[in-house]
Parts: sequence; structure tokens; C-alpha cells
Amino acid sequence: MWQLFAFPLCPFSRKVRLALSEKGVAYEILREHPWDPSDLFGHVNHAQRTPALWLEEKNLALADSQAICEYFEETVERSPLILGTAAARAEIRRLVALFDEVLFADVVHPLLHEKMTKRIVLRQPPDSQALRHAMRAAHKHLDYIDWLVDTRRWLAGAQLSLADFAAAA
Repeated sequence: MWQLFAFPLCPFSRKVRLALSEKGVAYEILREHPWDPSDLFGHVNHAQRTPALWLEEKNLALADSQAICEYFEETVERSPLILGTAAARAEIRRLVALFDEVLFADVVHPLLHEKMTKRIVLRQPPDSQALRHAMRAAHKHLDYIDWLVDTRRWLAGAQLSLADFAAAA
């Protein structure tokens, strides 16, 4: 069975969990703390970033949420998450990149850093200006998501896709 090294507050770990569940892939969650990785996690993923997947029987390790999702998209036919025409698939990948890169950099990472890393790891108070800036950015991103919801059945088009999971995560 696959072992998923994940941190509960990591949106990339959540995206992978959603995709694996949708595709019916069995996995066991191994909780990893980014500030205190286990030896096994370091062996599986030298970058020590969640998520990572390990299948001991095949000595197969996968890292990076997008690489993991694309692997299962190519190897499991059930419930395609990157589907449609080439243009539709490009739109799904564009939105996944937007949520994984821009939304994460503008909103999720600053909030996690100020509210979790500073408190738990650094033992420092959060910077209220950084929190306000992240929340302003969140409103802009949510306005765009609201527009997508108003103009499409799902975020990237007519069907559930990996873009929906990236946004939800």
C-alpha cells in the first residue's frame, strides 16, 4: 500500500489526498512535520517537502504534488482529473498552477508562516501587517474564484477536475 507523507496544513498534501481518494487509490497517511522530518521521509524525499509517496514493494518514491497527481492520472483510468480537449487540459493545468503557485505565495504561505511557523518553531509573535496583506490578497483571489464559479459549472469547465481539488486544498 502507498504511504503518503503529509502535513495536515499543507495544501499540496490535501490536493494529493483528494486526488488519490477520487481515483480510489489506497494509501496510509504518515504525518510529517516540516520542521522535524523523520528519517524515513528524508530517505524517500531528499528535499523533505510534503507531500511524498512511497511504495515499498516496488521501491518507488514520488514527490511534488503535481508530479504525484500526474502519475496517477496516467496510471489509473478511473475518474480522470485532467480531461477534455487539449485546450481544456491546458486550462486545468493553468488553474492548478495559479492555485499552487500564486495563491500559495500570496496567501497560504504568509498565513502559515505568521500563524504557525512563527508560533511553534520560532516562538515569535505574528506580524499583523503581513497578516493584513495576506488577507487582502485572499479577497482578490476569492473574487476570481467567485467569477469562475459564476461562469462555469466547475472551476475549469464542465466537469470536476484537478483544478477544483487544488482550489479546495
